[in-house]
Parts: sequence; structure tokens; C-alpha cells
Amino acid sequence: VRIQEILKRRLAGSSAEYTVQLTDAVLSRIHLLVRTLPKADPQVDAHAVEAEIVQATRRWEDELKAALTDTVGEERAVALGRRYGEAFPAGYREALTPRAAVRDIAVVETLSEANPFAVSLYRPVEADSRTLRLRAYRLGAKMPLSASLPMLENMGLEAMDEDGWEIERADQAPVFLHDFGLRSAFDIPDVETIKAMTEEVLVRVVRCEIENDSFNRLTPGAALAPDDVVVIRAYAKYLRQAGFPFSQAYVAQTLAAHPSVVAKLVAIFRARFDPAAGGDRDEAQQRLHDEVKAALNEVAILDEDRILRRFLYALRATVRTNHWVRGAGGRRKSYLSFKLESAKVPELPEPWPLFEIFVYSPRFEAIHLRGGKVARGGLRWSDRPEDFRTEVLGLMKAQMVKNAVIVPVGSKGGFVLKAAPPASDREAYLKEGIA
Repeated sequence: VRIQEILKRRLAGSSAEYTVQLTDAVLSRIHLLVRTLPKADPQVDAHAVEAEIVQATRRWEDELKAALTDTVGEERAVALGRRYGEAFPAGYREALTPRAAVRDIAVVETLSEANPFAVSLYRPVEADSRTLRLRAYRLGAKMPLSASLPMLENMGLEAMDEDGWEIERADQAPVFLHDFGLRSAFDIPDVETIKAMTEEVLVRVVRCEIENDSFNRLTPGAALAPDDVVVIRAYAKYLRQAGFPFSQAYVAQTLAAHPSVVAKLVAIFRARFDPAAGGDRDEAQQRLHDEVKAALNEVAILDEDRILRRFLYALRATVRTNHWVRGAGGRRKSYLSFKLESAKVPELPEPWPLFEIFVYSPRFEAIHLRGGKVARGGLRWSDRPEDFRTEVLGLMKAQMVKNAVIVPVGSKGGFVLKAAPPASDREAYLKEGIA
């Protein structure tokens, strides 16, 4: 039928019919008769028609082999063709071209037991500035929608539809491919500017290296790298411990509503502490500070102004951080810590320590309060995740009295576990605390 349609179009035909001759030979013969319009005089390029017919009658698997050869060379294409020639289900072959399959194969080949998940964000041709698609690949098991949808929604991406296929490779574990149609809550004029960082966030959330919360919206919304969002999230967690009355959800919502201000807050943090920052740091910080203050004057909602200003002053109160310290393999530490001058943090409950160090991680949070440069005190395992700083502050005050004859002032630290197993499993619970 495809051949018939090609000939009708090429010959300006009005109708066509065909007969098929089958014999014991390995080939069959199809004879087509095309009736043209009375005054039609089409200029036919026989070689072009033959080439189009050959293209139309090739199998999907043949097209895949040819596409692989064009992309990776003949030798590599033979090995991949053997592995993926029959791997894609019928629904996939009907919906997608072999060229698309080559791109999927390239991603699937990167998966392993150590790296079982990958994603690819893109915009369909002629789609508007809020329409995206996301292809998610997982080795060995499907991705539950109950886990996928909240992750996308926290990034400001609403899932409108989803297609899924199982890629059954010849000699390895299957890979499950999910293709989500997404609608962004905000305009994204250029997907390429946020593609890599958004993909990184999703992968790291799956690995539990980043928390799955609304702060992740800052990556596609404000074009902030995942590590920069971790900094903002850590300050939000600290402010909660410092008695800030607003919920974390409202804080995240406010930050997402003012992406340009948040980007400048991150720039201030970098100007203060990034070892690679050049030029006059004080001048850069003051310029950015003035720009943030000018932007805050345009904020119409008082609570939002208060939230953004608190972040600004907490940043200016910070004197040290481990954010640029590299661990094994050149990667950043799995936890973020920063040291603050407590007296410079607005509305902080009294008494004010001289310094405090806040530590943030997806697995735990901790704080250490020091009343002076020479102080004495221990570390406490806290079970008050919402206000463990208040608990530690009270203990620091007790240390100041207890140790008055030994040192001038006291100090105290405490931490809470956020991803611990049930306390009933005491051995596992203690293991998480020690880790």
C-alpha cells in the first residue's frame, strides 16, 4: 500500500490497483497500475521514485542498523544491532523512528548497577515556552508514578501524559524507558540553558543526594546549579532553627517567585567565599548587596520582603564555609557547613553565642554554639528536628554556669537524623548516627 501511494503521488494518479504473484521462488511480484488524470503530464525521476520505494519498504530493524552504522561506525553497529535489533517493543517502533532509538541506545549504554538511572530533557519541535518532554531511563525496574510525579511537581513541572516501554536487551538486564509530557509553571525560553542542571537535580534526587522538596524549583526557574540550591536550602533550614516563623514551603514559594534576587544572593555567597573569585571581593559584595536592596524595594508583599532580607543578612553574617572543600574523587562533601557571627543574624533568640556552626545534609542537620573563643562543652544527639537549636541553646547556657570555674564560657552542639531507620531497630539507628 505504501508503494501504491508513492506512485499515485509521483505520477499524479487518480487511482491505482495492484496484483500480487506468488510462486515457489523466494521472491514475489507485485504489478501496479496507476491511472492518471487526463491532462496530467508528470515529470518523473525514475531513480528518485525507486529510492523512495526502497526507503518505504525497509523494515524498522533495517533502518536501525543503518542509523547505527551512520552514528557509531560499522564495527560498533554490528555489536549494538545484535543487542538491540529485537529489543524495542512494537509500540515503540510505531511511535518513534530508528534515529530516535539510536539516541536512546546511547543513553542506555551508559547505565550500570552503579549508575542505574538517567534522564534527558528536551523540547518538542514547534512547542511553546512552557512545554517540555522528559525521557527517564531506569535499569532493571520501572519507576513508580507515585515517586516520579512529586519529584517533577517539586521542580515546577506538571506531568500531562506518560508513555512507557521496556527495552529487552539480548544479553543484559532490561531497561524501562518513561517519556513524560511536561508543562512548566513558568516560561523557559531556552531549554539548553537549564537542561544539564535540571537533569543533574533529578538524578541526584533519585540517588538521595539532594532532598526532594520545592527548593528544587529554583534550578529550572532561576537557572541555579544544584549545588547553589543546596546552599539556599541550607540557609532556609538554619533560619527555621533560628526561630523564623514561616514554613519551609512558603519560604521556597517566595524564593521561586523572585528568581533574580535569589541569583544575586548566590552571587554574594560566591563573592564572599569562592576561592576562584577574583578582583575586589568587598567591592563586589557591596555592589550585589546594593542591587538586592534595590530589588527588595520593589517587593510588594511584606512577608516576602522579610524572608528575602533574612537570607541576605544571614549570608552577610557568615564568616566561613566548607562549600568548596573537595572530598574523594574531587567531589564536594556530602554535607554543607557554615560558620556565622550570631550577633549579626537579625531576630536571633538571646543569649547570642559568639559563633555558631550549622551543618546541613539530606541525612542529618546539626549545630554547634560557642559562647566565646575559649569554651567547653559536648555534643548531643537530639530528637527535636523542628527546634533542636533551642534545645542546644539552653544546654549551652547550662554549660556556661557549670564550667564557669574552668573556662570563661560554654559551648554545646547537637544533631538530628533525617533519614534514620525506626528507633525500634536500635542497632541500625545507632549505625546511622555514627555514620
